[in-house]
Amino acid sequence: MKPPVTSLLLLMASAALLLPLPSAHALDAGVIGPTYEIAEPHLLKFIEQRLRQKEASGELRRLQDEARKRGVDTVRHPEPVSGVATTQTRRSFYYDPTYTLDRNVQDGQGRLMFAAGTRTNPLDIVSLPRRLLFFDARDPRQVVQARALIAQYDGRVKPILTGGSYLDLMKTWQLPVYYDQLGMLTKRLGIRQVPALVSQEGKRLRIDELEVAQ
Repeated sequence: MKPPVTSLLLLMASAALLLPLPSAHALDAGVIGPTYEIAEPHLLKFIEQRLRQKEASGELRRLQDEARKRGVDTVRHPEPVSGVATTQTRRSFYYDPTYTLDRNVQDGQGRLMFAAGTRTNPLDIVSLPRRLLFFDARDPRQVVQARALIAQYDGRVKPILTGGSYLDLMKTWQLPVYYDQLGMLTKRLGIRQVPALVSQEGKRLRIDELEVAQ
């Protein structure tokens, strides 16, 4: 490795190149000081050394256990959906899923099926097989009400949580329970209060934000 060069030396070297070269005299720049090789430990070796130290002290095991616990807790208790509260005033409204294609849709052979600009409604092709029930499992009242609605509609209800542990509820009910990750469904449907029941009426979806049963 080349010794480090100071800014002063660079400046002096540049000046020497620009000045006329003396005929028989050498320029004495004086003694700048000793120079040394730059010694840096290899990054991977440094990391390996630190890991071995943490492993020997038991800190690595503690960090692993904490990370595992945080991961399990995140799965068991996802972040509650923001912008959704317990129903204060009952509300009913409709959602029209019709949308306009922004590009051509082709089949596997490249043949045009639907041209860009075509308006389509998914409910023209498939129907909603089950009602969607959004509720917060952190509220025991909503859990009881959700269970009653599932029984009322002979199980043809898909329970979707906006808060609480879907794994715990699934274990208790012995039924599939879903979670509205990042509030994607509630935001798209315009749901602001829960419990909320979504059902199909013709080519639209009806959303009923229900009062919590006492």
